[in-house]
Amino acid sequence: MSIQTILETMEYGVAPEDDSHARAWLDAHKDGFGHYINGEMTKPGALFETRDPASDTVLAQVSQGTQADVDAAVAAARKAQPDWAKLSGHQRAKYLYALARHIQQHSRLLAVLETLDSGKPIRESRDIDIPLVARHFYHHAGWAEILEDEMPGHAAHGVCGQIIPWNFPLLMLAWKIAPALAAGNTVVLKPAEYTPLTALAFAEIAIECGIPQGVINIVTGDGETGAAIVGHEGIDKLAFTGSTEVGRILRERTAGSGKALTLELGGKSPFIVFDDADLDAAVEGVVDAIWFNQGQVCCAGSRILVAESVAERFETLLRARMKTLRTGDPMDKSTDVGAIVHPSQLSRIRDLVEQGASQGATLHQANAPKGCYFPPTLVTDVEPASILSTEEIFGPVVTLTTFRTPSDAVALANNTRYGLAASIWSENVNLCLDIGAQVKAGIIWINCTNIFDAGAGFGGYRESGFGREGGREGMRAYLRNPAAATGKGKGSTPEPLATGPADTIKSGEIDRTAKLYIGGKQARPDSGYSYQVKGGKAVVGLAGLGNRKDIRNAVEAASKTKGWGKATGHNRAQVLYYIGENLSARAGEFTERLESLGANRKAAQAEVETAITRCFWYAAQADKFDGAVHSTKSEFVTLAMNEPIGVMGLVAPSAQPLLGAISLVLPAIAMGNNVVLVPSQAHPLAATDLYQVFDTSDLPGGVVNIVTGPRDELAKTLAAHDGVDAIWYFGDQPGCKMVETQSAGNLKQSWTEADDARDWAGRGGQGRLFLERATQVKNIWVPYGA
Repeated sequence: MSIQTILETMEYGVAPEDDSHARAWLDAHKDGFGHYINGEMTKPGALFETRDPASDTVLAQVSQGTQADVDAAVAAARKAQPDWAKLSGHQRAKYLYALARHIQQHSRLLAVLETLDSGKPIRESRDIDIPLVARHFYHHAGWAEILEDEMPGHAAHGVCGQIIPWNFPLLMLAWKIAPALAAGNTVVLKPAEYTPLTALAFAEIAIECGIPQGVINIVTGDGETGAAIVGHEGIDKLAFTGSTEVGRILRERTAGSGKALTLELGGKSPFIVFDDADLDAAVEGVVDAIWFNQGQVCCAGSRILVAESVAERFETLLRARMKTLRTGDPMDKSTDVGAIVHPSQLSRIRDLVEQGASQGATLHQANAPKGCYFPPTLVTDVEPASILSTEEIFGPVVTLTTFRTPSDAVALANNTRYGLAASIWSENVNLCLDIGAQVKAGIIWINCTNIFDAGAGFGGYRESGFGREGGREGMRAYLRNPAAATGKGKGSTPEPLATGPADTIKSGEIDRTAKLYIGGKQARPDSGYSYQVKGGKAVVGLAGLGNRKDIRNAVEAASKTKGWGKATGHNRAQVLYYIGENLSARAGEFTERLESLGANRKAAQAEVETAITRCFWYAAQADKFDGAVHSTKSEFVTLAMNEPIGVMGLVAPSAQPLLGAISLVLPAIAMGNNVVLVPSQAHPLAATDLYQVFDTSDLPGGVVNIVTGPRDELAKTLAAHDGVDAIWYFGDQPGCKMVETQSAGNLKQSWTEADDARDWAGRGGQGRLFLERATQVKNIWVPYGA
């Protein structure tokens, strides 16, 4: 083709990347790869193929990890961990810095291997993935250096099990290994079965950098290898990135194990375009949102929501842009859309698209070559209930739906069980920030999309998982808080409830059976029963026997109370101060109640006084537990906002019934959550006496709801309820396992402990840990200074 012809047609020529060095590296391992355990590569075991999806050719033979391999890796990590944690932050920082430098030195090899193994375009591997990998190791070298100053008293979990996906193989490795090592943990990591090569190359880089034996261990294999890591008793923390379905299984399998858990799961992210948006820029945003990495991105903008008044123009521009996309050889530097990672994934994409078409959707597709490719696809005439609107396709397929008003846009955006990311486009930054605050997602991009940096946390809400990776909040996930439980404890198991008549209440007194507290009103239990509350020597009263229906009513009341989370921190603080003030005015009454329940006078007075102090402490924190402005990209300001989780279920410890209840309720409502409290089963009257305190403290009805009765039965209902966004349970070990298992349904955040594991009257009963557990971080990327 002549230069004149090229200038006339403006067609791309081929621009192949040289893969000879990567092929030579693969040829040097033609006998197969072993695992990386205890600082060295093991001999290859039973082998399986990893293939180039673009050419359907074998790249290498990789070992299938066995239980014995995982045992060896965990043992090596366990042996190495104490010495690694004892190193100074500066010493760990030097190792992380070395990894960052050597990744840069081998960046082209890593980029080519990544593209060969995964099918993503070489320019994405070269210009996005590998630079971000180095950035994460640099960033966390900094955290290792300053950790003792920034997070004093925090300690490493120990041995971390890490399971990563195939869509960003080396980047996901960096996201997990870098903070784990910076914190003083050691790791056992399993790369995805389809894409293990860059993890194995990283293992050689770790050897080159002199990483101490056992600090990093990499075991390759399929789901059975991952299951061996998940179920291993020697793992202290588990981090998983992958599908929501597998994340739910991991939550169930780790229930009751005591393992710390973070899950970064699927998404169905909205891409919202308002009528005043720069439509040309928004179209380019769609290209980055859904056709980046063939749409195989958990935060891909797979649902376009466009203002009705500009929808026709926007669709015209988008379809014209689709025609210019080049789908083909990932090793060509001019390729926009590469190969799908594996034929099984391609089959899934095709099946979902066919189902959507059968439901009436219209497909608009660009071109794609034969093989493991799927054409960039725009879907119109799609209903919000269509499978293409609700299911994560994980391919280059995007739907387009119109809206009329901003409230319509928010309703459509939140019409999903996921909550990972959202992209909002408008020239009105006030509108963008207003909508961003209403969309339920962990990452909000304003007039941009798919922007990442190690300095900002990444993670979602709802069924997109919990926990964050990157930034300060991601660093905290690899550390134990200094205010954690003082011991494991066995927890208390309440005695069976007595629901028959009690003949030991003092004669002549007017009896008042404590009702439930739902929606700001006292309510009789649905069961129609009450149960005896025993004091130190005799029955001192009756409490309502709550059941599943009462929990459902309480959750409904909490869900309907909308204004509390939007109130300013100052306004919430005033209410908490009022609660402390009114509790103080009735201190004598609450002291007598605790004495009647068996506490001596000195202990009762101390418990009431500590409860009052706690009201003031959390009132003070209500307008001071701030977010942050992260230092990330030069053209953006990244706001990390602490947002309330939503409706929280709280199951209080048995002992110190007033203080235990107050210690859970206060941090939750200080951060703007609405709660359903199950107080001490044995001594609920100390909590039910708070009804009038709440009523006289300007606390809106429905912010706090209290249901008394059988602790674990009510806790099970709360944990399984899809309307509950988080649950805290302080009981016994079987109850902890039950709550974590039941919470897997909607993947709600859970915090479970034996109720005797911490000193509720001391430092362990109050602190920032409770505030962190009562919030979720939303990172908002706003253009700044460009």
